[in-house]
Amino acid sequence: MTDPLLVADVGGTRVRFAVCAPGGAPLDTKVLAVADFPGIAEAAQSYLGGLRERPKRGAIAVAGPVAGDFFTMTNHTWSFSTEAVRRALGLESLVLVNDFEANALAIPHLTPVDVVQWGGASPVQRAPCGILGPGTGLGVAALVWGGAHWVAVPGEGGHVDFPPDDDDEIFILRELAARFGHVSLERILSGPGLVHLFEVFAKKLGLPLVRQTIPADVAAAALRGDAAAVAAARAFSGILGAAAGNLALTLGARGGIFVAGGVVANLGAAFDRALFRDRFEAKGRFAGYLAQIPTFHIVNPFPALLGLAHAALEGR
Repeated sequence: MTDPLLVADVGGTRVRFAVCAPGGAPLDTKVLAVADFPGIAEAAQSYLGGLRERPKRGAIAVAGPVAGDFFTMTNHTWSFSTEAVRRALGLESLVLVNDFEANALAIPHLTPVDVVQWGGASPVQRAPCGILGPGTGLGVAALVWGGAHWVAVPGEGGHVDFPPDDDDEIFILRELAARFGHVSLERILSGPGLVHLFEVFAKKLGLPLVRQTIPADVAAAALRGDAAAVAAARAFSGILGAAAGNLALTLGARGGIFVAGGVVANLGAAFDRALFRDRFEAKGRFAGYLAQIPTFHIVNPFPALLGLAHAALEGR
């Protein structure tokens, strides 16, 4: 198949569009705010209106579980029928997949310029890989070798229980449990979660709470040395490392653990890589096992689009 493909990665805050040949690099990329459109069809029409030639086929990665024709987003109000969107866009075919399934499918095609390694040894060829990504929510998926090609295993690992490890994290759990009831990893390891951590540490440190609603503002405050924001960024770094280590143990991910999503990139120097890696390996008798597993930060801004392009090449 060589016909151009419309690909889209729909998150809770932004939707990323591109056109690509199956197996090719995303071209004509554009990022739109989901809040600016009533639905995915309208956002896609806006993007397609700027193209000289409209693709005939499409593939969309969405943040949430995919089952059947109708999809409702976990962290936004959009809901839609895949078939209705296909008709509205005049496409011959349209495929819907979980966003971290698409991110996982990109892993074999990432180049050295697409990732930064954070410790560990070299990945074991064709060994399982794991990927997790804090964005508007927390995406989690696995990638396993199926004998002829790689197979992505999507899931909803962002909604597992948050396991506290020290007094600060017990305080975080108690504060967020009082507010939300169930405290999932996503309540902490996400953009909104970074804001929650900032509020929790402002209370713990006895500081006046300057309410933040934008995660980027917390990141900026951490870089300025704001005590609550610094504590929030540090806790975020450690808890993400612990979660990544748990994922590595669960999957036997000797092919590596990959970190995607926009929050880590936005934290910049406020993200504590050393603490992330320390907590990744801090698993008692299996510390030596984890010390060999590499962790990577994906710096390519469009991994899900790349994964969709390669899925199309393989007829999936």
